[in-house]
Amino acid sequence: MFTGIITGVGRIAVVHALGSSSTHGKRLTIECPPGYLDDAGLGDSIALNGACMTVTSINAAQFKFTIDISAESLDKTAGLSQTGQVNLEKALRAHDRLGGHIVSGHVDGVGTVTHFAQVGESWELRVLAPRELAKYLAYKGSITVNGVSLTVNRIQDSSGGCEFSINLIPHTVQNTALGTLSAGSLVNLEIDTVARYVERMLSITA
Repeated sequence: MFTGIITGVGRIAVVHALGSSSTHGKRLTIECPPGYLDDAGLGDSIALNGACMTVTSINAAQFKFTIDISAESLDKTAGLSQTGQVNLEKALRAHDRLGGHIVSGHVDGVGTVTHFAQVGESWELRVLAPRELAKYLAYKGSITVNGVSLTVNRIQDSSGGCEFSINLIPHTVQNTALGTLSAGSLVNLEIDTVARYVERMLSITA
């Protein structure tokens, strides 16, 4: 379980194929900030761009760890099959503050950035979400974009999906990998956990 509050920005430094076919996954080597792994251990969960992964090896002295990602996970996520910056978040501990919202680390869909530009001191990010996620998006509701807990400021439904708008303060842009996005970038989306249960309750008939 996570909160969507990024605790570090890392970099996928090496992508190693675990086989020669499309059914094989990959092993990723992630470089992270100095000291980030001091309280991490084998088997720990760390979210990469919002996708929960298991630490398979650690080299704390070189600030690196590895994860194995399956072909299924690669197919259902974006940004984890090539080198580049990633948002990192360690799993929530029972005594931690819940600064964002409840995040499972299970990606519900991949969205496409349609607009990313500075407005005053902040930045406006617009993302086109798949049509099947539209019913879970609401004004002032929560959404996780590449692992970052964010608040929806505007929604616009269309036949092609649901475009939602988010305001990013300078701190978020500077301390996450969201600042590297541009129109056309693919992002991992996770809907608010509460929305899942509401849909389930409404779907049950007496």
